[in-house]
Amino acid sequence: MDRTRLHHLLARESAEAERRNPRSKAAYDRAEHLFGRVPMTWMNKTAGAFPRYLDSARGARVTDVDGHEYIDFCLGDTGAMAGHSPEVVADAVRRRYAELGGATAMLPTEDAEWVGAELTRRFGLARWSFSLTATDANRWAIRLARAVTGRPKILVNSYCYHGSVDESLIVVGPDGHGTAREGNVGAPCDVTLTSRVAEFNDLAQLERELAHGDVAAVLMEPALTNIGIVLPEPGYLDGVRELTRRYGTLLINDETHTFSAGPGGCTAAWDLEPDLLTIGKAIGGGIPAGAYGLSAELADRLLGRADLDLVDMGGVGGTLAGNALSVAATRATLEHVLTDDAFARMAKLCERFEAGVRAGIEAHGLPWSVARLGARTEYRFTDPAPRTGAESAAAADAELEDFLHLYLANRGILLTPFHNMALMCPDTTEADVDSHTELFAAALTELAG
Repeated sequence: MDRTRLHHLLARESAEAERRNPRSKAAYDRAEHLFGRVPMTWMNKTAGAFPRYLDSARGARVTDVDGHEYIDFCLGDTGAMAGHSPEVVADAVRRRYAELGGATAMLPTEDAEWVGAELTRRFGLARWSFSLTATDANRWAIRLARAVTGRPKILVNSYCYHGSVDESLIVVGPDGHGTAREGNVGAPCDVTLTSRVAEFNDLAQLERELAHGDVAAVLMEPALTNIGIVLPEPGYLDGVRELTRRYGTLLINDETHTFSAGPGGCTAAWDLEPDLLTIGKAIGGGIPAGAYGLSAELADRLLGRADLDLVDMGGVGGTLAGNALSVAATRATLEHVLTDDAFARMAKLCERFEAGVRAGIEAHGLPWSVARLGARTEYRFTDPAPRTGAESAAAADAELEDFLHLYLANRGILLTPFHNMALMCPDTTEADVDSHTELFAAALTELAG
């Protein structure tokens, strides 16, 4: 890679982004009362000097306040995997809020049992409870795991993603042992007091950590996603399940991002058997929603414990969890939008996207790779594809990534802002995919000079 040429192209695209988006820049400059100038500091993790500001969104399209329309492959980093504002979800939300009234009333609705039964059909877990985010679902699953096992520690994979769960902010250090992930803000304690860590795809390291006998649960994504897609090697997930059972450790599958693998995520697609499962973002069609599921055996063990106050003190709820509005949106999304047929179409589109990216990479002889997980795909600046979180982190190239993101955004395509991930939704079309293929090839041609 000619870095001088890359720097020139990045500067050109940065200047073009500023020229094209004066209203977004002005809005950002005015936002003096927001911490970091954005409603959530994560929104600053974008290519360019300021974020584009949203005006409207529908299906696979978003429009910014400067009037530019984009093909959206970011889709709210999975939160809008159903597409933006699906009509059937909007109708369900309107009916619940405007016609029936009552977004939240601390009373259950009949929709909740329908959603629980559908989640059981998809993922296999027998009992379900609701949250507003997957982060909360993970926190509550961790509490239940500690309660039922009597063990203090949680094991995660290096560079995993489980929201802002404190126990997950640990990586394998240079000495092969756990250390705090760089940049963690306000850790309540040394993360090694609460957590153990193993590299994804490393069963020997996993067994070494489980052998201490103090791990309540392994909390894992069936495939790493937020550090770039890292797929499991043959036999790895079976090995994880065997080891967790051997050492009396529960297994929690976090399907928040890996839901892209199919209507039942990786758990159904790969015949996995977790003790708990957590999910969020996509199931509510854009309305905040999350859930955690328990096996029948685990649910019975917990409900049979007279010493556990699961109603009030267990940390397994929240005033807005399971509210009528979120549950109505989740039912509409699962019943009518993110259906089995929709996932099949989305996966086919993602195959087309992957093929287009591979063609561009091969045409220029680049040592890059592509990984796909159902309706989600990602290209990486290394070949072969990373097999662990540490390898994936080491393959990052912030300048190259920013150039590609800005090049595409300036020409009407949005990728997930902090890695080269594209997600399909039910409204994505073959023409949308082909537009990315064409622009991706053009960007590589410019890089090649």
